[in-house]
Amino acid sequence: MNHGSAHPVFDDNPDIYDALVDWPRRLGREESFYRWMFERFAVRRVLDTACGTGHHAAMFASWGLEVEGADNSAAMIEQCRRRWSESDALRWQVRSFEQPSDSPGMFDAALCVGNSLALAADKRLAERAIAALLAATRSGGVCLIHVLNLPRLVEGPTLWQKCRRMHIGGKDFLLLKGLHRAGSSGFIDFVRLDLEGDGVNAQYGTATLIGLTAEELSDWANLHGGQEIELFGNYARDPYNPASSEDLILLCRRK
Repeated sequence: MNHGSAHPVFDDNPDIYDALVDWPRRLGREESFYRWMFERFAVRRVLDTACGTGHHAAMFASWGLEVEGADNSAAMIEQCRRRWSESDALRWQVRSFEQPSDSPGMFDAALCVGNSLALAADKRLAERAIAALLAATRSGGVCLIHVLNLPRLVEGPTLWQKCRRMHIGGKDFLLLKGLHRAGSSGFIDFVRLDLEGDGVNAQYGTATLIGLTAEELSDWANLHGGQEIELFGNYARDPYNPASSEDLILLCRRK
C-alpha cells in the first residue's frame, strides 16, 4: 500500500502512514523501473496521483523532471509541502484520482501506484480514474497503474505484515497492519493501541480493496484511449502471472 490512504487514521496522520513504509528500500527497488519508463517514453512532465506523502514525486523531481503530486487528503498534501517544499518543478494539489488534473493532455506520464486505485469505492470509480489519467496525458504519453495482485493471496485469516511502536504528537502507541482476502475483495486491517499510563486505548479499522483484474484494467485502458498495453508482475518487469505475481502493473500509451 502506498498512495491514497486506506483509512482516516492515515488521512489525518501522515506521520503514521509514513512510518509503515520503508521508503529507502521501496524507492530503491522501484527506481530502475521508473528510469527505464521515463527514458523509453521521453518523459519530462509527470502527474503522480494519489501521491500520499510525496516520496515518489519528490524522487522524480530530483531527477530534473517537472512533477505534480495530487492527493484527495489535504493533510497529506500539507505534509508534502512541509517536507518537500514547492517550486515550478514540483507542485502539490488536493485532488481525487477521478479528476487528477486541471490540464488535459499536459503530462508525458500519469501514475496511480501503490495500490491506491484498489481503494476506490467501486469499479465504476476505478474506471473513471483510468479515463482521467489517460486524459491528463499527451498523445503518445504513458499511463501507469499499480495494484496488489489479490488472486495470489490465499483466502482466509489476516496476514499481519507490520507492527510499529511510535511516538508522535507526544503520544506512544503501537500500530499493527495486516491484509487478507475474502472472495474477490481484499481487506487492510489495522489496530492502533494508544499506550496511556498503565492502560491501553484500542482502535480498530478495516479498508476494502476492490478486486481489479488484468482484464478489467486492460479493457478500461483500451476503452478510454490506451494502446500498446503491457502487464508486469513486479518492478523488475517480470511478466504478470495471476497465480504468482505479487503485483499487477499496467503500462499503456495514449493513442
